[in-house]
Amino acid sequence: MTDLPPWPASPPACDGIFLRPFTDADAHLGLELGEDPYVPLIGSLAADPTPAQALEWVRRQPTRYTDGTGFSFAVADAGSGRAVGSAGLWLQALAHGRASAGYSVSPAHRGRGVATSAIKAVTAFAWTIPALHRIELYIEPWNTGSSRAAHAAGYAREGVLRSHQEIGGTRRDMALYAAIRA
Repeated sequence: MTDLPPWPASPPACDGIFLRPFTDADAHLGLELGEDPYVPLIGSLAADPTPAQALEWVRRQPTRYTDGTGFSFAVADAGSGRAVGSAGLWLQALAHGRASAGYSVSPAHRGRGVATSAIKAVTAFAWTIPALHRIELYIEPWNTGSSRAAHAAGYAREGVLRSHQEIGGTRRDMALYAAIRA
């Protein structure tokens, strides 16, 4: 278990979104993300979840902080406060100066820059953690939308990690993107 820095005093924000803790009102996001064929493969959300499963997923998000894994944020629209995605900063390697980040955007909100803004907000928050020097993103090479978002957020592609992790029962290659503290 990692001793995590405090939760941000003010919500990290960028270009029309802000990052906040999940609430029960965000269960709609679990339903939306669960309809995507890929998102349930990479996390703890059930595919085509019931409303109860979506709510359980939302209620698991704060445990990422309390168990020392990292920060799990709802990505909220700045105008309405409604959750349109999720983003995380995972700090299991903080003692080594490294973190990884991840994000997913509701299918209804894709193609509008939400992922790029979420990555920028997570990264700006990450640089408030003095011990952190490197943030990594792992993106499947076919995922051009996510790759574009990472690049637009200032991450550099460093290469491909062959057979890096299992997703959906299959070993998958991952493109490694990283941002380094200036």
